[in-house]
Amino acid sequence: SRNPVQTERSPLSSVPRLRPIFLLGTRRLTVDRRQFLRTVSASALAASTASVAGSRPATAHPGPFEPLGRIDIDGAKEAVVSADGETVFVAATDGYAAVDISAPDRPELLADRRDPRSDREDGPFRGLYDAKLDGDTLLVVGPANPIPGAPAGVLVVDVSDPANPDEIAFHETGFPIHNCFAADGRAYLTANDGDRNPLVVLDIDSGDELGRWSVVAADDRWTDVSPSVRSVHDVWVREGVAHVALWDAGTWLVDLSDPASPSVLGAVSPGDPEELAALTPRGRHRERRTPPGNHHYVATDDAGDLLGVGVESWAVEVDRDDGTTELVGGPGGVQLWDVSDPAAPTRLSTIEPPASPDPRLGGVWTTAHNFDFRDDRLYTSWYRGGVKRHDVSDATDPVELAWWRDPDRASFWSAQYAYPFADEGVFVASSRGVGDASPALYTFPDHAGDQLDPPSLGPETTTESLVNTPTPTASGTPPSASDTDSSTSATDAPGFGLGVGAAALGVAGWLARRRGRRD
Repeated sequence: SRNPVQTERSPLSSVPRLRPIFLLGTRRLTVDRRQFLRTVSASALAASTASVAGSRPATAHPGPFEPLGRIDIDGAKEAVVSADGETVFVAATDGYAAVDISAPDRPELLADRRDPRSDREDGPFRGLYDAKLDGDTLLVVGPANPIPGAPAGVLVVDVSDPANPDEIAFHETGFPIHNCFAADGRAYLTANDGDRNPLVVLDIDSGDELGRWSVVAADDRWTDVSPSVRSVHDVWVREGVAHVALWDAGTWLVDLSDPASPSVLGAVSPGDPEELAALTPRGRHRERRTPPGNHHYVATDDAGDLLGVGVESWAVEVDRDDGTTELVGGPGGVQLWDVSDPAAPTRLSTIEPPASPDPRLGGVWTTAHNFDFRDDRLYTSWYRGGVKRHDVSDATDPVELAWWRDPDRASFWSAQYAYPFADEGVFVASSRGVGDASPALYTFPDHAGDQLDPPSLGPETTTESLVNTPTPTASGTPPSASDTDSSTSATDAPGFGLGVGAAALGVAGWLARRRGRRD
C-alpha cells in the first residue's frame, strides 16, 4: 500500500477484521462488524467492572488515553466525516483521500486521488487545504493561497461509493479559496480577492453564483482597512445563518437564507474599522499575528446557541527603548460565546492553549486550529499542542476530559467527532506531520482519560511580557449599510492568520493575470 496503516495499541487489536459468521443449527447469521465489536467491548467492560465491584467505584476506562489507530496520508490537512461516521474524507494538498474507520483501530485507505484536473492546460488543481460534505457530495476547494497559473475553484465529487469517488464537476472561480462550507445544495466560499474579501455562495449543481456578502457592504468604513487585516478566513452555516470569521474584523452572523439579499444579524468582537485603518504597515504586520482578534475558525453546537471562536495567533519580538527585545502576544485559545440572541452575543469562557516553548511564527505552534461540537462535548486541535476533549455542558466552566500530544510527530489540523462505537464513541484528528514524520489521520476513543507519560513540548518560555490568550470582553451589533454610528461597533485589537494574510498579499496581481488569461 502507498499509505500503510500504522496502528496504535488498542484493546480491540485482537478482534479480526473479517466480518464474523456464526452457525446456528442449519442457519447462518452474518453479524455487522461494528455491532460485533460493540458486543466484545461491552463484555470486556462488564467483566472488568465485576472484578472490582464492592471495593471502589468502578472506572470504565482505567487505561491510558491514546489513539486507537493511525494511517499515513501525504499532505493531510482538513478532515470531514460522513453522516454515518464510518468514512473520513481528507483534503490532502495535491488531492484528497477517503478512509474507512468502521474498525477504528485499523483505519483503511479506500481511495487516494492525486493531481485532479491534471488534463487542464493550467492543471493540476492543487493547494487543497479544505473539503466539506453535503450528503454524498464532497467539495474540495483551493488553492488555499494564491498559486500563479494554477486553477482555482470547487471540485464537486460524488462519494456515494467512497472507494470510487466520481468527479462530476469543477466550478472555476476568480479567487483562491482557503475554506468553505456545504449545505442544502450550496457552497459557501471564502473569496479573498484583495479588495472586498466577500463570502460567495454558489449553487453546487450548476456553479451559478447565488449571492455574496462582504463586511464592506455592511459598513463602508471597512473599505479603508487593509484587506489583509479583514481576511474572510472561514465560515460555518446553520439553518441559513452564516457565521463568518473575518480575522481582526471579528465574526459576523449573516442571514443568507436568501443569498441574493443577505442581512446582518450581529457580530462577535467586530473590531473598530477606524483604529484598524490607522495602523502603519509595521503595526499591521505585528497585529495580524498577535491576539486579540485573529478569528480563525468558527462552529456552533447542535442547537446553534453556543458559538466557538478559534483564535490563531503567535508571539512576535518587539524592540524596547533600552535596545533589547521582548515577546508580545502568544498562542490563542477557543472562545465560547452565547449567540442565542445574535444581536447581543455574550462571551462565556475561553479554553486556553497549551503553553509553547517558542510561540513565535517559526517556533512550536500550540495555537487553536479547527474543532467540532457534538452534544455536550468539544473536540479541539492545537497543532503540536495535540488534541483535547472538553465537557462544555456548562460553557461558562468547560472541563478538560482528555489531552493527547506527540509534538515530535504530530501537528494537528482538525478534530472531528465520528460516531458512537462500543459503549462510547470515536473522534478523528488529522495531522500535517512534523519534520520527517508523515502527515496522518488518527482515530481516538471518545472517553475521558490521561495520556501515559505525556511528552514535553520543550522548555517553556518565561518571558514576562508574553500573553497567552487575551480575552476580549466587548461585543456588539455591527452597523448596517445605513447606520455607521461608531458606537454600535465593539473594539478589538488586530491579528493575523498565516496563509490568509499571505493570500491577501499580492492577490490582486494574481487575479489580474488570471482574468487576462481567461480573456
